[in-house]
Amino acid sequence: MQFLNYRLVIFSLVTIFGIFFSIPSFLQTDDGKKISLGLDLQGGLHMLLGVETQKAVEGKIKSIAATVKYFTDNEDILIEDITIEEEQMSFLLLDDSESTKIDTMLAEIQGLEINKSSNLVYSISLTPVETEIVKDMAVGQAVETIRNRLDQFGLAEPSVTRQGQNDIVVELPGIKTPQEEQRARELIAKPANLELMEVDELKSDQVYNLSDEEAKEMGNLILEDTNDPQIKYLVKQIPILTGSEVVDAKVAFDQQSNQPIINFTLSTFGAKVFGDFTARSIGKRLAVVLDGKVFSAPNIRERIGGGSGQISGNFTVNEAGNVAIALRSGALPAPVIMLEKRSVGPSLGADSINASMFALISGFLLVVVFMIIYYGLAGIISNIALVTNLFIIIAVMAMFGATLTLPGMAGIVLTVGMAVDANVIINERIRELLKQGKSVHKAIEDGYKNAMSAILDANITTLLVAVILYVYGTGPIKGFAVTISIGILASMITAILGTHGIYEALKNKITKDKNLKKWFGVN
Repeated sequence: MQFLNYRLVIFSLVTIFGIFFSIPSFLQTDDGKKISLGLDLQGGLHMLLGVETQKAVEGKIKSIAATVKYFTDNEDILIEDITIEEEQMSFLLLDDSESTKIDTMLAEIQGLEINKSSNLVYSISLTPVETEIVKDMAVGQAVETIRNRLDQFGLAEPSVTRQGQNDIVVELPGIKTPQEEQRARELIAKPANLELMEVDELKSDQVYNLSDEEAKEMGNLILEDTNDPQIKYLVKQIPILTGSEVVDAKVAFDQQSNQPIINFTLSTFGAKVFGDFTARSIGKRLAVVLDGKVFSAPNIRERIGGGSGQISGNFTVNEAGNVAIALRSGALPAPVIMLEKRSVGPSLGADSINASMFALISGFLLVVVFMIIYYGLAGIISNIALVTNLFIIIAVMAMFGATLTLPGMAGIVLTVGMAVDANVIINERIRELLKQGKSVHKAIEDGYKNAMSAILDANITTLLVAVILYVYGTGPIKGFAVTISIGILASMITAILGTHGIYEALKNKITKDKNLKKWFGVN
């Protein structure tokens, strides 16, 4: 068992690991984890979206108004003229003795700028600092919401990243048909703002005689029916509940019409608010509003407990599915607009793969041939380490579900050169020592020892650069950095530990053979 040593055992195990876990990626089988191809390799859709952050501020004010309305109703505090004007809400408190309760409740909400006049008119807005926080969070929430929607849509490896202050880059590999592109775009851009709003029964008969501005002055909104724009509803401007309280949404079918509907479930707080409202509003209508359109406005016949509701309309199955996904993953805190759209065809991706594979294979073969011609059997040992290095890179990337892009393939090509570079340094050190008359055993041990500092310096500095690229880079740059980092770490095992283990196992054979020209290319 003199042939075995711990370096060779570790190298053998790493080689088996690399081959086993890279097979699904090479053969593109359905079993096991494999590398996904990026947008530039398999084609797909690239979009640059802009987030209208100002709308997020208006939404925040609307949410605060709903909180105030719920609190005053629950505490039997009389207020009037509650209105919203873009970034500000206002209301009139009728009883001065209740101001302490209102002030205490408002003080618990962070980031408010509160002005109270002598006639008990409250004007509430966000502080400049809070406004910037809301805008920043709106972009961050939009990124997470879009990513969640695309994950539930079933796309493989969608990439959603923030760019700059208000923009989002979305890359969808594998989108091949106009129908898939259209559905993805609708799902991404759909606000999915669900609101449960009270119909103003006292003034509803005036809805067709009012303008939007006149309705707004009354604290109301005029909304159209989703199925018939000629049908209009006069609803109170402050919603009872918003989609932020929805915890689940599923597609179902109406038992009578067999049409797709959406059943939604509210949070504990939402269920309490909903139950309290329906208990005191029996006989009134409740409008179910989605993205500014009234889907239904049923009469409340009794208190509705349990925190569940239903959205019905002329949905197709796909439309109902998209709405359910959007409600589950959360409404967009602010609308997103398309700034740029670019489609990458699968044929262009195939050309990129072919060109990259040609570069990788030709570069690899040139290195292999050179190493054999120049270093003899030592070159073959180096090539074994090089092949193992490639298997390890593919295996590790597959295990972590990495996406391979063109820069990533460039990183693999570069890694081939860097991996063999360590063996070139080691082989040169061994050859120098053999020419000085050192024994094979001494030349191998000292060769690795002398080459180690140069190899470590080169690899560590390159690894640091790769880390910096990953931290500060985006998209393809990160892919390049990941590939380089894995390649460097793999080469430390294969080029240093692996080849050393092979030489240690063969040193007696090399010594007996006495043909240094065959083994190391030494004349």
